[in-house]
Amino acid sequence: MTQIEKDSEFTLTASGDSYITLRFAVHKEKRFLDMIKILRDSDVAFTNLEMLIHDFEGYPAALISRSTCARAPPIIADDLKWAGINMVGCANNHSMDYSYGGMFATIKNLDRVGIVHAGLGCNLGEARSPAYLDTDKARVALISAASTFPDWGRAGDARREIQGRPGLNPLRFDTKYVVDAQNFKNLRELGEKLGIVRQSSESEILLLRHKFTKGDEISIYTTPNKLDLEGNLRSIRDARRMADVVIVSLHAHEQDPKGKSEYGRGVVAAQFVREFAKSCIDAGADAFLGHGPHILRGIEIYKGKPIFYSLGNFIFQNQTVEKLPQEEYENSGLDHSATPADFYDLREYGGRLRGEYRGDKRIFESVIPEIKFNVKPLPIQNHPSRPSSEVTQIKLYPITLQGEKQRSKRGRPILADEENSHRIINYLKELSTSFGTEIEFKEGIGVINV
Repeated sequence: MTQIEKDSEFTLTASGDSYITLRFAVHKEKRFLDMIKILRDSDVAFTNLEMLIHDFEGYPAALISRSTCARAPPIIADDLKWAGINMVGCANNHSMDYSYGGMFATIKNLDRVGIVHAGLGCNLGEARSPAYLDTDKARVALISAASTFPDWGRAGDARREIQGRPGLNPLRFDTKYVVDAQNFKNLRELGEKLGIVRQSSESEILLLRHKFTKGDEISIYTTPNKLDLEGNLRSIRDARRMADVVIVSLHAHEQDPKGKSEYGRGVVAAQFVREFAKSCIDAGADAFLGHGPHILRGIEIYKGKPIFYSLGNFIFQNQTVEKLPQEEYENSGLDHSATPADFYDLREYGGRLRGEYRGDKRIFESVIPEIKFNVKPLPIQNHPSRPSSEVTQIKLYPITLQGEKQRSKRGRPILADEENSHRIINYLKELSTSFGTEIEFKEGIGVINV
């Protein structure tokens, strides 16, 4: 008698940015180990690896932002594996901090410990391809992309006659600025006087590579770059036919200007991010995992699938990178004798980033979603693009990154206590209200019944 194959319950835990520089496996406090157990007990534990893991194989790239040049020793890959992390996204604005050498060394160290990764490659095809993790319950695909990155860091396509360019999987976007009639007139006159207007008409000007359109109000509109949108959706559709569960990860700092808040960190994702997220679900993704702004953003349930517009931070140890390029010291006004501690002291207490991270409590609070899927065995006659899994429930475990502690301990996550858990979930509930998402606080965690 033929045995009937049954549906299986599959769990994915997800987390935001892991800017990790210090050993993880040495810690033993209860709330930390309880958090580790949640990761280990899931079938797949994902994080966005906003870190390069290498032994200085690459050369520091010319700085394009004020953030710290990312580097952690190879043992960190082992600690991530110890923690239960078995899948990571690698496309982000730090992917190329140490040029191609740092990128390839990171890939090598992840491969060494058996962590599945996506978002980087020898060329665009490789960087954009789904990565697969096989479990006894489901095969999981991951596509990782970034909209925030140095332009030279995006991977390039290979051709028959020339090799491609190593780098990350990009999601570029187009921006249109709309201004009222008076400001439009002022901009055009100023641009013409400075000689920086490239194109001009009665309703549109191109000024310093930005397009300004005359309208009734002042606003900004962003849309996904057509080539990058189609390329990523193609990878999702391919993964849909090859896996049971498809995950999309996007690293995006960009925000909706109307959602800007204190410290300049907007709680509303940019318009192109929201459009891209829904397009990914339409193409066959089962979950969209956003990160980048280092704070939580709202959760939307779209066609029964979760969109996390930002999962904030999971690990944030940006003040314990052991070595820094000379340009970072120069940009802070420090001389050649300065040490990393000098640099971090200046940045934290007296420099251009003074209080940015310590003052914004949202940087050090987040959640770890545990997404439960019902994976259905489909008959062979069903079309392979038909989804084989459905989301049944999402549990949200509040965490704190101990932002009040000294530099050596700050940034490492533990499960939040009862009081902070309630506050974090209520805050996330407030962020998600506009999407119609209902989050219930129950027994110390948030629960979304899909």
